[in-house]
Order: sequence, then C-alpha cells, then structure tokens
Amino acid sequence: MNDNTIDSLKEALKHSPENTPLRMLLAETLLALNRLEEAETEYLTLLRSTNDIKVKVGLATTFFKKGSYSACNVILEEVIENGTQDLSTFTLYAKGLLKENSVGKAIETYKKALAIDPKYFDEELDNQLRLRGTNEVQEAEDEEIDSRFLEKPTVNFSDVGGMESVKKEIELKIIKPLQHPELYKAYGKKIGGGILLYGPPGCGKTYIAKATAGQVNAKFISVGLNDILDMWIGSSEKNLHDIFELARQNTPCVLFIDEIDALGASRSDMKQSSGRHLINQFLQELDGIEHNNEGILVLGATNTPWNLDPAFRRPGRFDRIVFVPPPDETSRESILRLKLKNKPIETIDYSTISKKIENYSGADIEAMIDIAIEQKLESSFEDGIPKPISTKDLQNAIKKHKASTQEWFMTAKNFAMFANDSGLYDDILTYLKLKK
Repeated sequence: MNDNTIDSLKEALKHSPENTPLRMLLAETLLALNRLEEAETEYLTLLRSTNDIKVKVGLATTFFKKGSYSACNVILEEVIENGTQDLSTFTLYAKGLLKENSVGKAIETYKKALAIDPKYFDEELDNQLRLRGTNEVQEAEDEEIDSRFLEKPTVNFSDVGGMESVKKEIELKIIKPLQHPELYKAYGKKIGGGILLYGPPGCGKTYIAKATAGQVNAKFISVGLNDILDMWIGSSEKNLHDIFELARQNTPCVLFIDEIDALGASRSDMKQSSGRHLINQFLQELDGIEHNNEGILVLGATNTPWNLDPAFRRPGRFDRIVFVPPPDETSRESILRLKLKNKPIETIDYSTISKKIENYSGADIEAMIDIAIEQKLESSFEDGIPKPISTKDLQNAIKKHKASTQEWFMTAKNFAMFANDSGLYDDILTYLKLKK
C-alpha cells in the first residue's frame, strides 16, 4: 500500500461517499501506514452510519497508536461488554490497561482471552503479566490492591466538627484500647475487633472512620463490598481475604467496610450459594481463627443494621454498635462554611441557617446549596455577572428541600420501639427524644 492507493480510494469515495466497505478499506489502509489523524477521521465518519464492531476496534487501535489509551480503553470496554469473543480485542484492551497501570484489570482481561482459547499466547502480555505458573500475578494484584485501598489519613478528630457523642464513644471503645495495649493484655483482652457504625445515609460514617484512623496514627483501608464484587467476579472470597491480609500486614490498621448490608444480609435470604459462601468467608476473616487480627480494627457502616445476619453481631465480630446521627448544629454550620467557601456570597447568617436545617444530612446541605446556586445562575445569565448568595437565598432553598433522613427515621423508629433486643437501638430513641 502506498500514497497512490490512498489517493485512488479517496477519489473513488468522492463519487460514492456512502460506500461503507470502500471507506473501511481507506481507514484500514491509513491505519496500516500510521497516518493516524486521517485514519481517525475516516473511522469517526464510519461510526456516524454504522455500529460495526470492526469500526470501533479500528478506532480504538488508532487511539492506542496515538497514545490516547483512555479513549482506546473506553471503546474496547463497551465492545467486550457487548459479548465479543475476538481475542485480538481482548489483547489490545489488556495492553491499553497496562499503559494506564491498571495491572489487575489487565490480568483479568488476559485471563478472559485464555478462557476463550487456552492455547492462545501473546508474548508481550505473557512477559509482563507472567500468568504461566508464577507468583508475579499475585504480586501484581497485591500491588494494585495496595495502591488502590491503603492510605495514611491526614485528618483526625480535631477536623470533625461536632459529633461529640460519637467521638466520645469511639474514644472509649476503640482508641483507648489501641493507646493502652498493655492494660488490655493484662486482662487477656484482644486489641481491635469490630465496630458497626449505623445511621441515615450521608451523615459522615466514612469520614469519622478515617478520622479514627488518623487519631491513632493508623493506616486506613476503605472498601465498598459492592466494588469488590464488581471488580473480581468469580473470586470474591479470595479478594476479601486479600483485603484482610493487606490490613494484617499494615497494623495498626483501620479497615472500613462501607455498605456492609450488601454482604451481611441474612444468609437465609440468600438464594445463591455464592452469596452464602462470601458471608461465611467474611465471618471467618472477622474471627481471625486462621490468621492473627491483633491490631486491626474493622469498622463496618450500614444504613440498615436490622437487616444484618445476627451472626455478624456475635462477640468478637460487630458486637459493638455506634449510632452516627445527622450532623448537630455545630457540624451543620461547619459543613455550610466549607461548602460555600470560594463561592460568591454575601454575609451569611450561618447560625440562623444551621438552626433551620435540623435533621439535614451532609448530602442534604449540599443539595440545598445547589438549589440556591441554580436560582442565582438564572439571574446571573442576564448580564453575565455572578450574583452573590444571600441568607435569604438559602432560606428559600430550605423550603424546597426536605431532610432525606426523615424517611430513615420513620423506619428506624419502628425497629427501635418494637424490635430493640437488649436496647440495641436505644440511641435512636434518645435522638428522637422518646427516651431519656
């Protein structure tokens, strides 16, 4: 193929611009000659009239050669999700993922190619991923887990406005044992264990967990179980174990597991045996029978503690439970100031606004501010000058947004009043002023 061929194809397309096979041949020829900008133009033109996988893969290959790996990967991810069995597509996607340092996903993609054809072999990928009977795959996966989840928090309790009762309870149940291990060992008590944080959504459970790690100068691992299940389909138990191992290798460590109700639903309700196996694996990890959990604090967060399997609340597991209520007045004012920082504002009466948004979660406060901003944008469009947000604007926004926690408290109140074994949910009744 040479420039004459290209010119001939372009000339033919002038007379037959809708000829898809002819334009495809031109795009492929340009790609083969590394005339990448022209190839991209032709493939994009083709995509306006066809949804052909070959066109998408051709465009992705062009992006790969140009070094636009993110664009390449987005296209190939869609092609693979739509069920292609083309090995070259999986190979290109794995190489694109490697270019973006997504080692774990690259390994999974290459494994899928090998599942389609066990005899398949790509020298470049094999050399980099070493899938054939070596430890490097696990090391690469562990390295990505480290970089993805492990962090050293820079926040502590001094950065958490208000929430004094929550901080005091965490101080007593969590921080004192870690600060005075010799006293606990003298009485034969283990340091660490499990704490369940519960309350309405959007009220800072993740932030208080991170601040707890910062308070005791511990490493912090934050993971949502649904994220793990999505990332490692078919090997969830192994990856749950890997997360716990990461915590064990980095003690003292706070392991925060969000949306624990996604995993901890009653096993009797689980229709799939895989779900039951995963719950059992989690309980084994919590018990630390085969592995030493000394120095690991497991914090679980849930909006619906009443849906958890009772096995989760047995001694040594999540036997301690802490209610995280909506932000108090001090916290609401702190959140308001933070969210309005660097925005055009008049002098705001933060105290008055904070009093009016009782039961608002952090997410509710953000939604209320967004409503006020949208109203200001409408008037700013007239002359292009940003109009400052006033106290009155925020008060008007409050009228349009009700606290999202109200529905949660309606449900929680019923459980607290009629299914409150051992006073488990007394804190809800106290918050609602139904119990002193």
